[in-house]
Amino acid sequence: MNIDFNALAIDIELATRKAFQEMVANHSSEEIYGFALYSDEGAMTVCPSTNTQVYLETKPKQDYVYYKYEPAEWNYEGDGADDDFSAICHTLYNALEGDFWSEDAIDDEDFEAFQQMLYKTCIAVLVKLKEEEFFKKLVGKDIFLMFSVTDYEYDREELKEMIITLNDNPYCQEYLDWMKTWRK
Repeated sequence: MNIDFNALAIDIELATRKAFQEMVANHSSEEIYGFALYSDEGAMTVCPSTNTQVYLETKPKQDYVYYKYEPAEWNYEGDGADDDFSAICHTLYNALEGDFWSEDAIDDEDFEAFQQMLYKTCIAVLVKLKEEEFFKKLVGKDIFLMFSVTDYEYDREELKEMIITLNDNPYCQEYLDWMKTWRK
């Protein structure tokens, strides 16, 4: 696979900054409380997702915590820095599809290494921006941060560690408590 993950990390960081700035510029009155990056199990996408308290209040109370913490259900899922994230997805697709059709097709082990490196890169970008207080400076408060993967079940300990790393705020404990209600 021909991809430079260091360059990709820079592209993801720039796109994330731009996406969140767009969300704040367009939706700050809706009380932004959450931002996530997400990918897919095939490791061909990276997209942003943002949610607001105003949107969350429209969701059923019995599923409130699910809607609060599931980026696929958020109001601005896939919105922000559209061209930048599209270019990132194009890069990922070309890296994987180019290898898939070549004589040196990737094997399962190589794909899993690629997939995990992509996921770790996205989390590292979020950690970097959190440590810079990028999100907090724009909205004036801590927000919930996470990386999610559609149709993929995280190892629970890895998920717990990610949530703790990205959220040293009340969202962390609420999410961890919610995890305790999940089926084993």
